[in-house]
Amino acid sequence: MAAATPRPQGNNPGKAPGKAPGKPGIARIISASLIGTTIEWYDFFLYGSAAALVFNTLFFPNSDPLVGTLLSFLTYAVGFAARPLGGVVFGHYGDKIGRKKLLVLSLMMMGGATFAMGLLPTHATLGVGAPILLTVLRLIQGFALGGEWGGAVLIVSEHGDDKNRGFWASWPQAGAPGGNLLATGVLALLAAVQSDEAFLAWGWRIPFLLSGVLVIIGLWIRVSVSESPLFLEAQARAEAEAAKAGAAAVAKQDAAVVEVFRHNWRGVLTAIGTRLGENVSYYILTAFVLVYVTVHLELPKSTALNAVLIGSAVHFVTIPLWGALSDRIGRRPVTLIGSVGMGVWAFAFFALVDSESFAVITLAVTVGLLLHGAMYGPQAAFISEMFDTKVRYSGASMGSQLASIIGGALAPIIAVELLKDFDSATPVALYVCVTVVITTLTVLVAKETRGRSLASPAERDSASEGASSTASATIGS
Repeated sequence: MAAATPRPQGNNPGKAPGKAPGKPGIARIISASLIGTTIEWYDFFLYGSAAALVFNTLFFPNSDPLVGTLLSFLTYAVGFAARPLGGVVFGHYGDKIGRKKLLVLSLMMMGGATFAMGLLPTHATLGVGAPILLTVLRLIQGFALGGEWGGAVLIVSEHGDDKNRGFWASWPQAGAPGGNLLATGVLALLAAVQSDEAFLAWGWRIPFLLSGVLVIIGLWIRVSVSESPLFLEAQARAEAEAAKAGAAAVAKQDAAVVEVFRHNWRGVLTAIGTRLGENVSYYILTAFVLVYVTVHLELPKSTALNAVLIGSAVHFVTIPLWGALSDRIGRRPVTLIGSVGMGVWAFAFFALVDSESFAVITLAVTVGLLLHGAMYGPQAAFISEMFDTKVRYSGASMGSQLASIIGGALAPIIAVELLKDFDSATPVALYVCVTVVITTLTVLVAKETRGRSLASPAERDSASEGASSTASATIGS
């Protein structure tokens, strides 16, 4: 059985047999991963936008605007709380049975939960049962997304080569602004063609029901991709070792998530620190800004939605460029450009938004997302390169999703509470600044991973030593 399993060939085990990176094989994998990830992030971000704009009225009435929004964001945070659990479950089975099957399952779960949200009765019809059902569906969303990220970036990383991994793996990352672009665009279109009354009555349901169509498209694309060649090799090796060791020895082996925390806890902590400032700044720039503009500044919904829409378009285009730059100068320098830049921009951001000018607000959001992309673009390759194949899905998912609880889940809640208590954006800017300082310090002490092989620890160390020798020779010359 092991002998029949396809194995990577040649000096670069990261390439599938007969598929050179840059040819249709990798392009097809990237397309499938990007489209699927965009759809899943569309579903996830759609909830965040709706939480800021309509859920506070429909599911949490009889509260002042900021308290209703705070309650709405608490259900929003529930989705983040479920993400580490999704990362554990999907990571375990993704490392055991493959990346592809779990990616298909996560898309089905996410799409089904989002479609069901579009059918939910509101508080006026069902009373307290309405927010309870909303929260349950949000939990399912978070669980699915917790397994999505690791699988999507890994199936690309493990198909591509070592030299261009930052660029290839950044495309699934672009699915986040792609999904936000799609979600915000649909909401902005509805807000433009509908009255506020019609939007609150039934228009908000349209984007959620649209998810059903998008999921069918995503599934059709995802089932056509091939499994990761590195996973197939690791699986074949594990089967061969199991045949030699016997059933008793196999039964004693730790689950992947246990092995991650026992032997790779430094990688998990590094992933959490690397993601923290990126995660917090993103949700301030895209979710909290909707509340700040519409509730605090009392500007039309379309002002905030269109600003995020334009910023997300720029974000989508530039993330792969940051990933490509990380292939040239390293993951750490590019990430530091973003984290240091965001620490400064956090204060300029709110000063510009307070101008109440649409053009200036759009500039503030766009520059913020451009700096965020410098942290986010190299991230998929950076985190993937921290773990071995047999625990990579678990390790990458856990590091990423634990950061999402500390960062993304709490960011809008903390920001709204700070705004409510101080009636000023300065404490929010300080909050963002503290988190990006943590990311900066984490990246400064982390090891550079550019050029590492994903195939085995020995080959990764060899590649790292080769890169160091080349750098020393260059400096010496």
